[in-house]
Amino acid sequence: MRRNTRNKIITQKQLGEEIQRARQQGKTVVSTSGCFDILHAGHVTYLEEAKARGDILVVLLNADSSVRALKGSTRPIVPEMERAVVIAGLESVDYVCIFSEQTPCAIIDSLQPDVVIKGGDYAGKQIPEMDSVAAYGGRVEYVDVVDGCSTTNIVEKIRRMMEELS
Repeated sequence: MRRNTRNKIITQKQLGEEIQRARQQGKTVVSTSGCFDILHAGHVTYLEEAKARGDILVVLLNADSSVRALKGSTRPIVPEMERAVVIAGLESVDYVCIFSEQTPCAIIDSLQPDVVIKGGDYAGKQIPEMDSVAAYGGRVEYVDVVDGCSTTNIVEKIRRMMEELS
């Protein structure tokens, strides 16, 4: 059954209930997190690869306040609910849950997804999620990132184009 895009955007409490149901059905729950500010091919590829690691893909989306804390006062470009709708509109994504902390560790501790996905650019680095996942016996897996695809690169390209026009 195909769900309405907006029905995929849920609270942490609702997400906990959905994960519990999925586990009762023997499904593998995968989560990833990020800002997903301006959606691009790298994001779509990343999320498709994340979904391939399990049955249910949960995207933990940084709220506007946490994006500002991580990326600076000029970000996000796209407000959190608009970002959530775009991410939820992807076929590979089952649920989107917005969080306001700088890391998703509190939600990961609570929900205990079977697999936490990070981009391959984090491989070999200590990330906050590792301790959370290790505490309950989950695992962190890495997926390749698409070289050159980033919101920062898009913003910079727009900036250069605007300078050329002026």
